[in-house]
Amino acid sequence: MDETRAREVLVAAGLPAGATLLALGENAVFAAGDLVVKVGRDAELLPRAERELAVASWLAEAGVPAVRAAEPKPRLVAGHPVTLWHRLADAVRPAEPADLAGLLLLIHALPSPAVELPRRDLLGGVERWLRLAGEAIDPADAAYLRARRDGFAEAAATLTPRLPPGPIHGDALPRNVHVGPDGPVLVDLETVSSDLREHDLVVMALSRDRYGLAPAAYDAFTDAYGWDVREWDGCAVLRGARETAGCAWVAQHAPADPKALAEFRRRVASLREDDPEVRWYAF
Repeated sequence: MDETRAREVLVAAGLPAGATLLALGENAVFAAGDLVVKVGRDAELLPRAERELAVASWLAEAGVPAVRAAEPKPRLVAGHPVTLWHRLADAVRPAEPADLAGLLLLIHALPSPAVELPRRDLLGGVERWLRLAGEAIDPADAAYLRARRDGFAEAAATLTPRLPPGPIHGDALPRNVHVGPDGPVLVDLETVSSDLREHDLVVMALSRDRYGLAPAAYDAFTDAYGWDVREWDGCAVLRGARETAGCAWVAQHAPADPKALAEFRRRVASLREDDPEVRWYAF
């Protein structure tokens, strides 16, 4: 789905075609007045949109600072799920890793909700993303990632956690925190799951090692949370699974974007060479 198609869906949903594009990934995200509108890539994402809205309602009832839905159910418009959200006040500063840690402590303290949360199927999108990449990527690279997916899925199933399993955010990064006048707020609830709490912490460890997060910022995160997941012997397994998923996610953009193809090749090469320090760039 490109921006043109997403705007066509906006018009079909009765929303302004001139809305401001905020992000374009699996969803196109637009700002339209007091609303934020998310347009899903295809109808396959409708169940996820339904669950995200249910999660937003649960977090509101639990008093967790998180984005709030403007409509309780998604719309299916021209084959695309569309969800509406209340737009947050402008940020007063960028989110810091320590802000994220504070919100994760709130999520990790919650009991399981009435809404059924899935396991964090980190590798579940790999096949779909590789399919979308098609002939733009080397078939040998696709086969390599499929083999890694299978290996890490098997290894993850045998892990013994250090923390009690339960609700997690699933994509715990500072970019999913908005610091407004009333403090940090959690956004992007699509990946909220019930699984190993360590999933949320490995994300930041990988950010430190692959994406250039300053060690001091990572230390602020672990200090605020109270534990460094790198002390856990299962960390390498969850990290490897996330790296595999991160490669495949970039691949889906390769057919239309040469920069995405170059980044995909960089990431795959670093995995093939077993080099954990090659810098990856957010896309």
